Amino acid sequence: MEGKIKIFLADDEELFRKGIVFLLQREENIEILFEASNGSDLVEKLKTTDILPDIILMDLKMPLLNGVEATKIIHKDFPQIRIIALTSYNTKSFIANMIDVGAASYLVKSSSPKDMLKTINEVAEKGFYYNETVMEVIHQDILSKNTSRTLLDEDFLTLREKEVLELICKQHSSTEIADMMNVSTRTVDGHRNSLLQKTNSKNMAGLVIFAIQNKIISLDDSNNQIES
Repeated sequence: MEGKIKIFLADDEELFRKGIVFLLQREENIEILFEASNGSDLVEKLKTTDILPDIILMDLKMPLLNGVEATKIIHKDFPQIRIIALTSYNTKSFIANMIDVGAASYLVKSSSPKDMLKTINEVAEKGFYYNETVMEVIHQDILSKNTSRTLLDEDFLTLREKEVLELICKQHSSTEIADMMNVSTRTVDGHRNSLLQKTNSKNMAGLVIFAIQNKIISLDDSNNQIES
Protein backbone atom coordinates (compact mmCIF):
# COMPACT_ATOMS: atom_id res chain seq x y z
CA MET A 1 0.00 0.00 0.00
CA GLU A 2 1.34 3.42 -0.98
CA GLY A 3 1.30 6.25 1.56
CA LYS A 4 0.28 5.99 5.17
CA ILE A 5 -2.22 3.45 6.46
CA LYS A 6 -5.25 5.47 7.54
CA ILE A 7 -6.89 4.15 10.72
CA PHE A 8 -10.17 4.63 12.55
CA LEU A 9 -10.25 3.24 16.09
CA ALA A 10 -13.44 2.31 17.92
CA ASP A 11 -13.27 1.25 21.58
CA ASP A 12 -15.30 2.40 24.58
CA GLU A 13 -12.43 1.91 27.05
CA GLU A 14 -10.71 5.29 26.87
CA LEU A 15 -7.50 4.28 28.64
CA PHE A 16 -7.03 1.29 26.31
CA ARG A 17 -7.95 3.37 23.26
CA LYS A 18 -5.47 6.11 24.12
CA GLY A 19 -2.79 3.48 24.65
CA ILE A 20 -3.38 2.12 21.14
CA VAL A 21 -3.29 5.64 19.71
CA PHE A 22 0.00 6.34 21.51
CA LEU A 23 1.56 3.20 20.05
CA LEU A 24 0.31 3.72 16.52
CA GLN A 25 1.21 7.41 16.35
CA ARG A 26 4.86 6.40 16.71
CA GLU A 27 4.71 4.44 13.45
CA GLU A 28 5.76 6.45 10.39
CA ASN A 29 3.46 4.51 8.03
CA ILE A 30 0.30 4.80 10.14
CA GLU A 31 -2.06 7.74 10.61
CA ILE A 32 -4.93 7.81 13.13
CA LEU A 33 -7.81 9.77 11.61
CA PHE A 34 -10.59 9.28 14.15
CA GLU A 35 -11.44 7.76 17.53
CA ALA A 36 -14.90 6.58 18.51
CA SER A 37 -16.24 5.32 21.83
CA ASN A 38 -19.18 3.47 20.29
CA GLY A 39 -20.32 1.99 17.01
CA SER A 40 -22.93 4.67 16.32
CA ASP A 41 -20.37 7.50 16.35
CA LEU A 42 -18.11 5.42 14.12
CA VAL A 43 -20.77 4.72 11.49
CA GLU A 44 -21.96 8.34 11.54
CA LYS A 45 -18.39 9.57 11.01
CA LEU A 46 -17.96 7.24 8.02
CA LYS A 47 -21.10 8.68 6.43
CA THR A 48 -19.89 12.28 6.77
CA THR A 49 -16.11 12.19 6.40
CA ASP A 50 -14.30 13.16 3.23
CA ILE A 51 -11.42 10.79 3.95
CA LEU A 52 -12.28 7.15 4.61
CA PRO A 53 -9.90 4.92 6.54
CA ASP A 54 -8.11 1.94 5.08
CA ILE A 55 -8.57 -0.03 8.30
CA ILE A 56 -10.85 0.13 11.33
CA LEU A 57 -9.76 -1.36 14.65
CA MET A 58 -13.13 -2.43 16.00
CA ASP A 59 -13.89 -3.33 19.59
CA LEU A 60 -16.74 -5.83 19.78
CA LYS A 61 -18.36 -4.78 23.05
CA MET A 62 -19.45 -1.13 22.82
CA PRO A 63 -22.55 0.82 23.87
CA LEU A 64 -25.29 2.06 21.50
CA LEU A 65 -24.06 -0.07 18.58
CA ASN A 66 -21.71 -2.96 19.24
CA GLY A 67 -18.79 -3.94 17.06
CA VAL A 68 -20.51 -6.91 15.45
CA GLU A 69 -23.49 -4.86 14.23
CA ALA A 70 -21.23 -1.97 13.21
CA THR A 71 -19.09 -4.39 11.20
CA LYS A 72 -22.17 -5.67 9.35
CA ILE A 73 -23.18 -2.14 8.40
CA ILE A 74 -19.68 -1.07 7.35
CA HIS A 75 -19.02 -4.26 5.39
CA LYS A 76 -22.21 -3.61 3.42
CA ASP A 77 -21.91 0.16 2.90
CA PHE A 78 -18.10 0.51 2.77
CA PRO A 79 -16.79 -2.86 1.51
CA GLN A 80 -13.37 -1.39 0.68
CA ILE A 81 -12.62 -0.74 4.37
CA ARG A 82 -10.84 -3.56 6.19
CA ILE A 83 -12.00 -4.28 9.73
CA ILE A 84 -9.80 -5.79 12.41
CA ALA A 85 -11.88 -7.15 15.28
CA LEU A 86 -10.37 -6.06 18.58
CA THR A 87 -11.62 -7.89 21.64
CA SER A 88 -10.89 -9.55 24.96
CA TYR A 89 -12.83 -12.60 23.85
CA ASN A 90 -10.89 -15.38 22.15
CA THR A 91 -13.69 -17.92 21.88
CA LYS A 92 -14.31 -19.82 18.66
CA SER A 93 -17.87 -18.52 18.39
CA PHE A 94 -16.74 -14.88 18.53
CA ILE A 95 -14.02 -15.48 15.94
CA ALA A 96 -16.31 -17.39 13.57
CA ASN A 97 -19.04 -14.76 13.86
CA MET A 98 -16.70 -11.85 13.12
CA ILE A 99 -15.21 -13.60 10.09
CA ASP A 100 -18.72 -14.40 8.88
CA VAL A 101 -19.79 -10.74 9.05
CA GLY A 102 -16.72 -9.55 7.20
CA ALA A 103 -13.77 -8.98 9.55
CA ALA A 104 -10.40 -9.03 7.78
CA SER A 105 -8.59 -10.13 10.93
CA TYR A 106 -9.12 -10.88 14.61
CA LEU A 107 -6.86 -9.42 17.31
CA VAL A 108 -7.12 -10.29 21.00
CA LYS A 109 -6.48 -7.39 23.37
CA SER A 110 -3.87 -9.40 25.23
CA SER A 111 -1.75 -9.49 22.04
CA SER A 112 1.63 -7.77 22.02
CA PRO A 113 2.19 -4.40 20.28
CA LYS A 114 4.36 -6.31 17.78
CA ASP A 115 1.43 -8.62 16.94
CA MET A 116 -0.89 -5.65 16.53
CA LEU A 117 1.47 -3.87 14.14
CA LYS A 118 2.03 -7.06 12.16
CA THR A 119 -1.72 -7.57 11.83
CA ILE A 120 -2.31 -3.99 10.68
CA ASN A 121 0.48 -4.13 8.11
CA GLU A 122 -0.58 -7.56 6.81
CA VAL A 123 -4.19 -6.45 6.40
CA ALA A 124 -3.11 -3.22 4.69
CA GLU A 125 -0.92 -5.11 2.24
CA LYS A 126 -2.94 -8.28 1.59
CA GLY A 127 -6.52 -7.41 2.49
CA PHE A 128 -6.77 -9.93 5.33
CA TYR A 129 -4.66 -11.75 7.91
CA TYR A 130 -5.70 -14.94 9.67
CA ASN A 131 -3.30 -16.58 12.09
CA GLU A 132 -3.26 -20.32 12.75
CA THR A 133 -5.97 -20.09 15.43
CA VAL A 134 -8.35 -18.20 13.15
CA MET A 135 -7.73 -20.55 10.22
CA GLU A 136 -8.54 -23.51 12.46
CA VAL A 137 -11.76 -21.83 13.60
CA ILE A 138 -12.77 -21.18 9.97
CA HIS A 139 -12.14 -24.83 9.17
CA GLN A 140 -14.13 -26.10 12.16
CA ASP A 141 -16.95 -23.63 11.44
CA ILE A 142 -17.25 -25.04 7.91
CA LEU A 143 -17.35 -28.60 9.24
CA SER A 144 -19.93 -27.77 11.91
CA LYS A 145 -22.23 -26.20 9.31
CA ASN A 146 -21.82 -29.22 7.08
CA THR A 147 -21.24 -26.94 4.10
CA SER A 148 -18.54 -29.02 2.48
CA ARG A 149 -18.98 -29.21 -1.25
CA THR A 150 -17.18 -30.04 -4.44
CA LEU A 151 -16.80 -28.05 -7.63
CA LEU A 152 -19.42 -28.66 -10.28
CA ASP A 153 -16.74 -29.47 -12.85
CA GLU A 154 -13.00 -29.38 -13.25
CA ASP A 155 -13.18 -26.36 -15.53
CA PHE A 156 -14.98 -24.17 -13.00
CA LEU A 157 -11.65 -22.52 -12.18
CA THR A 158 -8.71 -22.34 -14.53
CA LEU A 159 -5.36 -23.75 -13.45
CA ARG A 160 -4.04 -20.21 -13.11
CA GLU A 161 -6.99 -19.20 -10.93
CA LYS A 162 -6.46 -22.23 -8.69
CA GLU A 163 -2.79 -21.36 -8.38
CA VAL A 164 -3.60 -17.76 -7.46
CA LEU A 165 -6.24 -18.95 -4.97
CA GLU A 166 -3.76 -21.26 -3.27
CA LEU A 167 -1.26 -18.43 -2.90
CA ILE A 168 -3.93 -16.03 -1.61
CA CYS A 169 -4.87 -18.59 1.05
CA LYS A 170 -1.20 -18.83 2.00
CA GLN A 171 -1.42 -15.07 2.62
CA HIS A 172 0.86 -13.83 -0.13
CA SER A 173 0.34 -10.30 -1.43
CA SER A 174 -0.48 -9.54 -5.06
CA THR A 175 3.11 -8.39 -5.57
CA GLU A 176 4.50 -11.60 -4.09
CA ILE A 177 2.14 -13.73 -6.20
CA ALA A 178 3.12 -11.81 -9.32
CA ASP A 179 6.81 -12.45 -8.63
CA MET A 180 6.23 -16.13 -7.92
CA MET A 181 4.16 -16.61 -11.08
CA ASN A 182 6.31 -14.29 -13.20
CA VAL A 183 3.34 -12.15 -14.22
CA SER A 184 2.26 -8.56 -13.57
CA THR A 185 0.35 -7.50 -10.45
CA ARG A 186 -2.46 -6.38 -12.77
CA THR A 187 -2.74 -9.96 -14.05
CA VAL A 188 -2.90 -11.26 -10.48
CA ASP A 189 -5.57 -8.71 -9.59
CA GLY A 190 -7.53 -9.82 -12.64
CA HIS A 191 -7.41 -13.45 -11.50
CA ARG A 192 -8.42 -12.40 -7.98
CA ASN A 193 -11.42 -10.42 -9.24
CA SER A 194 -12.44 -13.37 -11.41
CA LEU A 195 -12.22 -15.66 -8.37
CA LEU A 196 -14.41 -13.32 -6.33
CA GLN A 197 -17.00 -13.25 -9.08
CA LYS A 198 -16.97 -16.99 -9.87
CA THR A 199 -17.16 -18.06 -6.22
CA ASN A 200 -19.65 -15.33 -5.30
CA SER A 201 -17.29 -14.23 -2.52
CA LYS A 202 -17.46 -10.71 -1.14
CA ASN A 203 -13.94 -10.66 0.26
CA MET A 204 -10.76 -12.62 0.88
CA ALA A 205 -12.39 -14.48 3.76
CA GLY A 206 -14.94 -15.84 1.31
CA LEU A 207 -12.17 -17.09 -0.96
CA VAL A 208 -10.43 -18.83 1.93
CA ILE A 209 -13.67 -20.51 2.96
CA PHE A 210 -14.37 -21.54 -0.63
CA ALA A 211 -10.87 -23.00 -0.99
CA ILE A 212 -11.19 -25.05 2.20
CA GLN A 213 -14.70 -26.24 1.34
CA ASN A 214 -13.59 -27.43 -2.07
CA LYS A 215 -10.31 -28.88 -0.83
CA ILE A 216 -8.31 -26.62 -3.11
CA ILE A 217 -6.06 -25.96 -0.14
CA SER A 218 -5.66 -27.94 3.07
CA LEU A 219 -5.56 -26.35 6.49
CA ASP A 220 -2.11 -27.81 7.10
CA ASP A 221 -0.74 -26.14 3.97
CA SER A 222 -2.07 -22.78 5.10
CA ASN A 223 -0.81 -23.15 8.66
CA ASN A 224 2.65 -24.11 7.49
CA GLN A 225 2.80 -20.93 5.44
CA ILE A 226 1.61 -18.77 8.36
CA GLU A 227 4.24 -20.21 10.66
CA SER A 228 7.09 -19.68 8.22
